[in-house]
Amino acid sequence: MDSQRQQKFAKLIQKDLSDIFQKDIPAAPQGGLATVSHVRISPDLGVASVYVSFLGVAKPEEAMRLLEEKNKAIRNELGKRIRHQARIVPELRFFLDTTGEEADKIEKLIAGLNIPKEDGTAGEAAL
Repeated sequence: MDSQRQQKFAKLIQKDLSDIFQKDIPAAPQGGLATVSHVRISPDLGVASVYVSFLGVAKPEEAMRLLEEKNKAIRNELGKRIRHQARIVPELRFFLDTTGEEADKIEKLIAGLNIPKEDGTAGEAAL
């Protein structure tokens, strides 16, 4: 369970990284969009695990590689933004967030179920 301090710091990092990706340092290849879906902060506030999802990107693994290459510049820009709110700028570790893809798979599985109606005939799945 994260402390309140960790949660507040994570929200700050998430907001600022999202802003950096949109305005200063594009994180996705041309035509794509990077979204910071979640940030987890270590108890000492020294490491931020950043979960990123990409929209309109054919190869998310390639986008993650490019993001790692820009890590130093992103951390530098983040430092400029949070310098008055934090003593240290956390080390950024980026992870690909696939929860959207997993949700799509589950929805397709549920849609494909053949659930019998109460009268014994088969019907479509109702949500």
